[in-house]
Amino acid sequence: MNKENHFHSHTSTAPATEGRTIRWANHYDLLVTFLTLGKEKSLRQEIIQKAAIPMGGAVLDVGCGTGTLALLAKAQAGTQGKVYGIDAAPEMIDVAQHKAAHQGFEMDFRVSVIEALPFPDNAFDVVLSSFMFHHLPPDLKQRGLVEIYRVLKPGGRLLIADMKRPTTWAQRMTTMMLIHHGQLSDVYDLLPQMKSIGYAATQSGNMRWSPIGFVQGQRAIHG
Repeated sequence: MNKENHFHSHTSTAPATEGRTIRWANHYDLLVTFLTLGKEKSLRQEIIQKAAIPMGGAVLDVGCGTGTLALLAKAQAGTQGKVYGIDAAPEMIDVAQHKAAHQGFEMDFRVSVIEALPFPDNAFDVVLSSFMFHHLPPDLKQRGLVEIYRVLKPGGRLLIADMKRPTTWAQRMTTMMLIHHGQLSDVYDLLPQMKSIGYAATQSGNMRWSPIGFVQGQRAIHG
């Protein structure tokens, strides 16, 4: 892996990806706070708690946005931990880098895409992704899960938090706002794909805020 504190210059050209890229980074945090009814902080903290990041561990946040979750992961991993974040939008990476510098954290944020993660095999103890997978078409979800499996260490864990399929009118309205483009997806639909790839100990559950659920799994220790 590259040395930490590796800052990239801003570029207006995002890398090619089949997923949907959000470019309006300067307003992103405010909008997320609004759409989650002020629950973003508690949601992010719950994700970190479920991820059980080891002290000194190597962590990757896929679709890191403005870096909020990655910064929480760095606080959990400690000074010896190595935390990386990738996002397809250069604007998001710029904001994430400035956040890390402001908070005094050495971080490695990179403009990159899920279909070609710029890391070697067996690199990470934990991979996180929050509110990103619903932006991907079905075939890219599969390819992304394969790439994540590749970069996980044997026994390493993936945790994805994203929208559940709504069952009530209130949940439907909230989900429609959160996903930005009207495609009703369900984070639980990722479990069969994860199992087919080889993820072990797969499970799913609800987050404390009802529109959001999670799935998780481990890279098999052998094979």
